[in-house]
Amino acid sequence: MRRLVGASGIAALALALAGCGLTVPSDPDGTLETVSGGVLEVGVTPNPPFTEIDDADDEEPSGTEVTLVESFAASIDAELSWTVGSEEDLVRQLEEGDLDLVIGGITEQTPWAAHAAPTRAYAQALQPDGSTTGVVMLTPMGENAFLAALEQHLDEAAP
Repeated sequence: MRRLVGASGIAALALALAGCGLTVPSDPDGTLETVSGGVLEVGVTPNPPFTEIDDADDEEPSGTEVTLVESFAASIDAELSWTVGSEEDLVRQLEEGDLDLVIGGITEQTPWAAHAAPTRAYAQALQPDGSTTGVVMLTPMGENAFLAALEQHLDEAAP
């Protein structure tokens, strides 16, 4: 009987939320909606082979993560705008809403997890001691629809 009551309560809550126009996951600041068909602002810090910056010819960054971000942007019909900087500066810009995503071979042990929402690990990186750790990208805190769309793309596109 409790299971029936619990299931009925969950179903009623889902219907009530649907009636209010709420979707899960959602973006309080509308990141996914804003960048889809718009501009995806990406912060990149050099960390080969994930991200590489060639200062000599002032071209766009390259590397394995750059390729993944380019394919994600194409999947949501977004143009890309790149900002090169240190992790600290880029995370600050992410928190302030100036960036939508930060990349740079960032590991899942990142100290920035208190300031940004890391994706699930989508690849492994070799550490100096011979061990491996997961590689993540950083997104704005609370922008769960954007994070979910990016993670779905990484699940499908990451090697």
